[in-house]
Amino acid sequence: MITTVEKVLFLKRIDLFSQIASEDLAQIAQITEEMHIEEGEEVFHEGEPGNTLFFIVDGHVRIHRGGTTLATLGERSVFGEMSLLDMEPRSATVTVVDDVTLLRIERDDFHDILAEKAEIAQGIIMVLSRRLRRTLNMNVSEDVKPETEENNPAAKAG
Repeated sequence: MITTVEKVLFLKRIDLFSQIASEDLAQIAQITEEMHIEEGEEVFHEGEPGNTLFFIVDGHVRIHRGGTTLATLGERSVFGEMSLLDMEPRSATVTVVDDVTLLRIERDDFHDILAEKAEIAQGIIMVLSRRLRRTLNMNVSEDVKPETEENNPAAKAG
């Protein structure tokens, strides 16, 4: 069993919480629940309601949609945050690759802490914004040209 102090130290090493004070992480650590799931088991399935955020303490999981692997995640990785924040169904299935230890946080508990501590929400927003920016930068193709009158006939007609 992972102690609260160990949970705080673990959470501090996770990108999502890297900007959050240890005192605030202690509150988050207290609402986490430790889970052990065996190889081959599903953590959740695409399309299910998403009410839980997960942190990998050890082991690996595979995120996949149909037969396509989207990612393989290991220690200190976070998954489930999209459904937790936007309340949409799970966008992919997560299957355990080798026995995994997870910490999980339920949506209602997480939202209660966010309501109490604006600094936690601000830290999370900053990290998610950076993650989105990196993703956008990776997806920008070099052959995309800025829209100008020369390459957009509709702009000329304007």
